[in-house]
Amino acid sequence: MRAHPASGPREWNTRSATPCPMELKPITDREFAQFQRLIHQIAGISLSPAKKAMVCGRLAKRVRELGLDSYGDYLQRLAGRHAQDELQTAVDLLTTNETFFFREKKHFEFLARHVQAARRPGLMFRAWSAACSSGEEPYSIAMVLAECLGDGPWEVVASDISRRVLARAQGGCYAMERAEHIPPQYLRRYCLRGIGSKTDTFLIERFLRDRVRFVPINLNAALGNIGPFDVVFLRNVMIYFDMATKQQVVARVAATLRSGGIFIVSHSETLHGISDALEQIAPSVYRKP
Repeated sequence: MRAHPASGPREWNTRSATPCPMELKPITDREFAQFQRLIHQIAGISLSPAKKAMVCGRLAKRVRELGLDSYGDYLQRLAGRHAQDELQTAVDLLTTNETFFFREKKHFEFLARHVQAARRPGLMFRAWSAACSSGEEPYSIAMVLAECLGDGPWEVVASDISRRVLARAQGGCYAMERAEHIPPQYLRRYCLRGIGSKTDTFLIERFLRDRVRFVPINLNAALGNIGPFDVVFLRNVMIYFDMATKQQVVARVAATLRSGGIFIVSHSETLHGISDALEQIAPSVYRKP
């Protein structure tokens, strides 16, 4: 595998909007219940009462930007006839999750072993990061595949319901502290250090970015013809679903796997009682027979 020279990305626009100081009326229990129903209907996510402060915090700036003075007014906006774009904005704000490179590193060690064992010369190896958030997971997968398969035929599909985080992920630019968990050899080969005013950032090398395809996908709806895949990562997302939604989502995602394909969930998650179509072969790792 070739090493890439250390160079820097060009300047990025760092301007941000100035928040409006308008005071909002406190959210009522009825309004919060409406947001709970809305996000469950669209994304399958179950918001507990403990998430009320989170909902307020994530939506407050947007409500002010629209010149509204209450969450009730925002709900009326979302119920309008031409509210599709605003519904997407609300979903984006309420579904952004924290992640980092090579999270749960044993999964990536397993992936490397599996790729070496399952590689088929000349045939495309496809991996899916099914809840990719800001992109750290699919780029971690891509680094492993680049090490194992080099310039051979492989690709990573990265999806999320939030178009906002997908746009950020596609840029491949991260604050330098995000590199903490990237193995040093990968950091040298696949990441470009910023220069000048961007010394506190790094950019995923274009060779890798070109192998990752970002697409908006709602796991709570029909997936379309995106498979088949050799490996699927569905991690740290099922904790937000109720049991019925978990079963439906896993069934949809598992259907995209090839026979013998691998399905990986978080170490804090399990498919026990959710699916009998997959067999467990390691902690949090399942295989399609």
